[in-house]
Amino acid sequence: MAVLLMLLVNNPGDWNHYVTPFKHVAWNGCRAADLVYPAFLFIVGVSLVYALGSVRNQPERHTNAMLRVGRRAVTICLIGLLISLLPHFYFTSFRIPGVLQRIAVVYLVCSLLFLKTTWRTQAWLTVGILLLYSVLLQVVPVPGIGPANLEPSTNLGAWLDRLVFGKSHLFDDQKAWDPEGLLSTLPAIGTGLLGMLTARWLRRRTVDAATKVAWLFVAGGAGIVLGMIWNGWFPINKNLWTSSFVLYVGGISIVVLAALYWLCDVQGYRGAWTKIFLVCGVNALPVFFFTEALERLWTRLKMHNAAGEKVYPRDWLYDTFFVPTFSNPYHASLAWALLYTAICVAILWVSYRRHIIIKV
Repeated sequence: MAVLLMLLVNNPGDWNHYVTPFKHVAWNGCRAADLVYPAFLFIVGVSLVYALGSVRNQPERHTNAMLRVGRRAVTICLIGLLISLLPHFYFTSFRIPGVLQRIAVVYLVCSLLFLKTTWRTQAWLTVGILLLYSVLLQVVPVPGIGPANLEPSTNLGAWLDRLVFGKSHLFDDQKAWDPEGLLSTLPAIGTGLLGMLTARWLRRRTVDAATKVAWLFVAGGAGIVLGMIWNGWFPINKNLWTSSFVLYVGGISIVVLAALYWLCDVQGYRGAWTKIFLVCGVNALPVFFFTEALERLWTRLKMHNAAGEKVYPRDWLYDTFFVPTFSNPYHASLAWALLYTAICVAILWVSYRRHIIIKV
């Protein structure tokens, strides 16, 4: 589900004309588009519990397990850096933080915590991380700038990223801050921990399915409500990955997972719609790399449009076939995203049927 939403969110025909739910909030607030990335981190926490569950109570196997985790984390991080380098490989100005880099860190840290700590410790760590992050951003003065603040380029996290990476290796055009920066990775680990705690609850054999689902709905609802309450003091903000954002989107993730668990695993409602989720999920990393790399490689090619201007092939296709077909530019942009998503799903479906699953 997260993969499908990612494809729709990241691939509009025209960024200036796209339906509001699929557009990221500029700063404070949350839309459907802002749920995608935290959903991936949440699922990272869920999946590692199932992947490492058999070795958790066997300390003699922890070293080998962490070596495998470390290798995967490094590989994911390197793939993320490769995406940042495309298409020109400008080592002096490529972005160092990134989506996959953060996933790698969360995966590594959460795996270690899962193997070495109890669920109670993990729960308290989650609470401690969220409170600590709130203090860091709202209380600690920003060196060379002044009092603590939550503005894009002057908050403590932005200052730390400029200090560690330098302006030339950050995300935005002004090179002043990065949404996947160092400090905001701390609460992102909290998102992974929420996924871990959810999975550990689902794996409990002494609790019946109905009770599991009921308490997950309670926990998810509580997260949503607490996030909305905390929003009054520490705004829900994806770019800063605020503590209220962690609770709010974590609560939504728990509720969605509980609903799917009840429908698919307990009630047995399975069909083509669940197969699509499976097909997309098993090759989530390759499809992310493919779409991100393709978006960057478009810029290496140019062709002439009807007016004789040089444009990227993607823009030529969109302007030639979609803009004239739809009178409403928002419909044209959405149609492009839907077709792009359908093509990606078709490729993933064929790959799955042919047992082509790319793992790291």
